[in-house]
Amino acid sequence: MRGSEASPDEPPAKGDWPPGPPAPPLAPGAVHVWRADLAAGEPLHGLLDEPERHRAERLLDPRRRALWTRSRGLLRLLLGRYLRCDPRAVALAQGEHGKPRLAPGSPDGAGLCFNLSHSDRLALYAFCASGEIGVDVELAGGRARDEPAIAARALGAEQARRLRAIADPDRRQAEFLRAWTRHEAALKCLGTGLVGADGDPEHRESGRGRPDDGLWITALDVGPRAAAALACARRPRELCRWRWQDPPS
Repeated sequence: MRGSEASPDEPPAKGDWPPGPPAPPLAPGAVHVWRADLAAGEPLHGLLDEPERHRAERLLDPRRRALWTRSRGLLRLLLGRYLRCDPRAVALAQGEHGKPRLAPGSPDGAGLCFNLSHSDRLALYAFCASGEIGVDVELAGGRARDEPAIAARALGAEQARRLRAIADPDRRQAEFLRAWTRHEAALKCLGTGLVGADGDPEHRESGRGRPDDGLWITALDVGPRAAAALACARRPRELCRWRWQDPPS
């Protein structure tokens, strides 16, 4: 089963996240994942289009607004690198369930697929040249939450039973985040994730049960007290992990 459950033959993709290249070559069958700190660097408000600016303005909390704005600005900068174009020339649209995609009128992406996720200041961006892709990241929360109850509603009874059997709260939270990110990455790959899904898992219950079989899913090592997962329509020939650095001003 490749879904929200662990796949013993797919260990976490560990290792350093070196700075990424300015013109990344995305070969057929390759997947690129970028990691970014949304609280460090320019806000990038000027890169957003009018709908994105309006959406940012609806976020009343200044910090959430700043993080969301930079997350979209970085998406545009990265798409500009892959499409070899001005980030402002990228036209974005949303699928039925909110998954972003290139819209008609964008520079030709030649099958480029992408997905993004952020939790507080940590963001991940995934790109591939063909096939669907999904990525999810979650930071451990500072407040208590009933992980088994959330799992029962969103991940299924079996996962809830596994969590209830873990006595240590830190281990239970880590296992919950691992299962949650795999589940969310799969839903986003399939294009059935929730509209506007970002932030707290407790307010993002999918209620959809387990994702379909057939996806390739792996965990990504994003450090302690965090979890991340990548889901692809097929196993990539190459998986590159890079860290975003703002160009010198």
